[in-house]
Amino acid sequence: MFGLGMPEIMVILVIALVVVGPGKLPQLGQALGSGIRNFKKASSGEDALPIEEKR
Repeated sequence: MFGLGMPEIMVILVIALVVVGPGKLPQLGQALGSGIRNFKKASSGEDALPIEEKR
């Protein structure tokens, strides 16, 4: 996982908790997850809309 071990992940989480705060941390995780999900959909073409031709 990008060369990160458990100690590095714990340090990142503690820093995020201090910077963002415990109240906003779930919202940040939800926003990050939905952003990654939308990016995967867009890159795979699942979210593409059909193009209508003008006559």
